[in-house]
Formats: sequence, C-alpha cells, structure tokens
Amino acid sequence: MALTNLLLPALPAPPSWLPLTSINRTLEGALRKWRMERGWDPTDPSQRIVAVQPCEHLVVFNKRDLVPSWGMEPFQKAMAKRFPHQRLLFSSWHRQRDIRTLNEILVNIARQYPHAMELNVLVIGMPNVGKSTLLNALRHQGIKGVTAKALQTSANPGKTQTLSTRLKVSEAPLIYAYDSPGVMLPYLGRGTVGAERGVKLALIAGIKEGLYDMEALAAYLLHRMTVLNPTNPVYLSLLPNGAEPTVDLEHFLTQLGTRMGMLKRRGEIDLERAAVYFVRWWREEGGLLACEGFVYPSKTGRFDLPNTSTSEPRIEGWGFDFQWDWGLDDMNKRFDTPDLFVQEKMEACIDEYLSMIEREEREDANVSPTQIKKKAMMEEKARRKARYVK
Repeated sequence: MALTNLLLPALPAPPSWLPLTSINRTLEGALRKWRMERGWDPTDPSQRIVAVQPCEHLVVFNKRDLVPSWGMEPFQKAMAKRFPHQRLLFSSWHRQRDIRTLNEILVNIARQYPHAMELNVLVIGMPNVGKSTLLNALRHQGIKGVTAKALQTSANPGKTQTLSTRLKVSEAPLIYAYDSPGVMLPYLGRGTVGAERGVKLALIAGIKEGLYDMEALAAYLLHRMTVLNPTNPVYLSLLPNGAEPTVDLEHFLTQLGTRMGMLKRRGEIDLERAAVYFVRWWREEGGLLACEGFVYPSKTGRFDLPNTSTSEPRIEGWGFDFQWDWGLDDMNKRFDTPDLFVQEKMEACIDEYLSMIEREEREDANVSPTQIKKKAMMEEKARRKARYVK
C-alpha cells in the first residue's frame, strides 16, 4: 500500500534538543525523491506542480514542555527559511491543544483529497523521541469514546522493534498510522565531530546509556553548562552553599556526591553514581533551567544588562545545536528586537551546520570505513563483470 503522507518527529526536545544533529541526510534524500515523483517542483520544494494524492512531510518536535519557549517562534521562522519543504509543529503528548492541532492538520490534508478512501501516515524518527506515545494520544483524540493504549512505550530507546500494524487514529475522515522503530543516523562522523554527536545523542537518551561512560557524558555536560554561564551556572544549585563554578569533573562530582550523601561502603564518594544523578537531573529539569536566562526588556523599558560592561562577548544558547555570542555591537538589536536577534543567530547556526555537512560529503567524512570498503568492493565487482562481458 502506498504511503500518502509522512509524519517525521525530528528528534527529542528534551532539555537541550538536537534538531540539527538529528537530521538524517540519507532519509532526507529519499524523501525529496519521493516527493518529486509525486508532483513537487524539484527547483522549488515549497511548490507542487501536480497534486493527485497526498504527499506531505510534517516534522513534529515532541516534548515541547522541556524546551525553553522563548526560542520556539524564532526557531520556526529560521527553519522555514532554510527548509521550506517542511511543515513544523511543536507538540507534547499531554498537551491536548497540541494533539488537537496535529489531528486537525492530518484531517485537513485528508479532506483535500475527498476521493481517497483513506489517509496513511508513516511515523519515522530517532529512537526515544516519543513516537509511540504521540500516536496513542493522537488515537485518543481522533476516535470518540474510550480507546485502549494501542502501542507499548518505554523511557528507554529501542522499545519498538518492528513496523506496527495499521493503527486507526481518525474515523471521519479515515486516517491510519504506522509506527516504526527508531531510525539512527547512518554514521555519526569521524574525529571530534563524530564523537561530539554521539555524546549529544547519548545525553538526550537517543543512544542507550550502556554504550557510553556516564562520567564522560557528565564531563561534556559540565563543560557546556559552564561555557553558557561561566559566572553562575545552574548546576551550582546542586552543590553545597558557597561552591564555585568549575570544569574539574572529579572536584564537581565529589561536591555533588558529598551533598547528596552518595557514599560507598568504605565512606568514599561514589563518583559514578553522582555522574548518573547529574545527567538525569539535567534531562528532567536542569537543561530547561540552563536556557531560561534569556533576558527580555520589561514593559517599562528597563532590563538587566549582564556582561555588557566589558567588550567580552556574552555566550547564549538554546539547546546544544544553537549557541551564539553577542557583544556591545549587537546590544541594540539584542534588546530592541529580541526575537529577530535570536532568529538571525539561529539562521547563522543552521548555515554553519549545513556548510559542515556539505564539506563532510565532499570529503567522504560522513561515510563509515565499512561503507567505503563495501563501495570499493562493489566497484571492483562491476569492473570484473564488465571485462567478462567484453
């Protein structure tokens, strides 16, 4: 059965989410080909030449309640400029308004094609982004009466193992959805870039924790939080009174373990347990708190000006994928039009990411050694076959 619509949750929105890191270039290429075969303009991805059947690409950013709200609108505008072929939606399974909005989008798409007997939706996304949970909520919204939980869910990645059977999510019009296992990136990359991507994905539980050392994750997290706020990082609330910012992981974990009473049998501080606590605290609340320091002008026209008394730039961020600095030259725009300021900074981050991806593709840095060997082997077989045919 042909799939007539594609619903793609891009990646988690846990505290510091990864909407850029999680872009699957292989899948994106397959989607562009799929859309062009069904009437979309290859030169203008926002225009459709022939509209015979539904063929949409909807990107849902789930768990919006764990994302700082001040960056949502600038992010949507920045992404719309750079990815005009996508429709973006923030959602959270326990916000009925979000589920209702998603249901209305699907219903409106189905009603544009009244001669189609049904609309089929394929849900694809990174592991542990809440695909199954979102579908359960969508089913409850679209079908009247009490609906049982149709798909099993888990807090850990990898619960869904196979493509699900069709799940009815709306009765009028008739809409079915397919749940799919989490799709990991084909290759994280080489060197420090690939290693950092893996750490980011592990921190948001997109990769199973057992594949990474928790102290290594804690070290990266400690560094990034200190960079964003070197004078008063949010993790100080976990430490004893009077503690100062630090990038020394052992010193930090020792203070944290001491305050939380994390002791081993001989009275030693359990550093590993402290690292686990730190990472999970960040996932549940710390990441959101770390990004809430964005300063907007008040209605009276007065506002705080942290770090603007010197020429040193101030570093800000909205999740791991969006980090920028601003100095005295940016002050007027930063406070007169804060949304526009953030949007322009986000656009610069997106451009930088896309340039990096294009550079990796040119240098074959986005292809694993195994894939390179396989490609060479296939080429050699083709050459031998050509000689034999002659």
